[in-house]
Amino acid sequence: MSAGTALALPLTDLPALRLRVARLAEPRPAVYRMLDPAGRVLYVGKAKRLRARLLSYFRARYPADKGARILHAAHDIAWDYVPSEFAAYLTELRLIRQYRPPFNVQMNRTRRATFVTVGGGVAPRITCGAPSTRPDALLYGPFGAPGRVALGVRTLNDLLGIRDCAERMPIVFAGQGDLFESPQHAACPRYDFGLCLGPCAGLVAESDYRRRIGTAIAFLEGRTIQPIDRIVAAMSDHAARGEFELAARWRERFESLEWLLAASTRSRSAIEVLTFVYRDPGVYGDDRAYLVRHGTVRAAFPFPTTPIEREAFVGVVKDELARPAPATGPLAVATLDEVLLVMGWFRRHPDALRRTTPLEEWV
Repeated sequence: MSAGTALALPLTDLPALRLRVARLAEPRPAVYRMLDPAGRVLYVGKAKRLRARLLSYFRARYPADKGARILHAAHDIAWDYVPSEFAAYLTELRLIRQYRPPFNVQMNRTRRATFVTVGGGVAPRITCGAPSTRPDALLYGPFGAPGRVALGVRTLNDLLGIRDCAERMPIVFAGQGDLFESPQHAACPRYDFGLCLGPCAGLVAESDYRRRIGTAIAFLEGRTIQPIDRIVAAMSDHAARGEFELAARWRERFESLEWLLAASTRSRSAIEVLTFVYRDPGVYGDDRAYLVRHGTVRAAFPFPTTPIEREAFVGVVKDELARPAPATGPLAVATLDEVLLVMGWFRRHPDALRRTTPLEEWV
């Protein structure tokens, strides 16, 4: 929210605006937009019952409530009815992406989820938390249990020697030492403990560091279990020599990395299975057919009820199946919010899965 959007006095006649809402707004699903005097969108919202939702803004207390602050900054309210609550969620998301209103909290869904990010730059880092907005970053997830994700990422970093210092840390790889008059020293003790390759001090070649990053990416994508193999070998070696305390420590690492691998697999599977035609019942019988593939809505039409409508929709499904399947590697930043929206919808409404049909059954 910018400093100039919340004003001490409302920009419009609130009683008159409330009266118009009370008389015209209907108790049905809708998406609404709060507009400033120039017609710019300040806020986009959704409602299962529009009339009750809009009237709640007029009961909010200024300036404590966000709703009251939005209303004070707005000059008008516009709305569009949609067939269902799911349609309201989807339309709201796309309008926020289109208008980027100052009062909407961007990326609000992704902030509630945990992701593993493989950063870009010369010496990428592997971190967890909110997704990176860097165009060259790779995202994996979403994950639950942020504590376990953090433990798994730390174990992966330690095993592969990936740096965990600040992104702005100066990087110099081996072979660039002639730029310095004296030998460089690692900026933190992780190098001395054998937990980092030391890209901050020219202690590793860029190709070697990139190779370790490649191994980490392959692990997160389920294409290798090499880091786990190393743990199993160390654990077995310590156990064979009777060093059971050290073996137990390696077992803890094994468990954290095994959990991260399983969680990565579950996340990929959860997205891949979101491929179907979803029949979404409209409030007034205006059912919609959503063609969903890997968690993104590729097309939406009134649900076909006649032979001609069905034939046309089958053509849409065939065209989608003819396209290459979405990549199963890192998540696409552009569609991340929509994937999370679709995942969240079917998680909260498991009965909605009964109204889905595999794409192949349509053709």
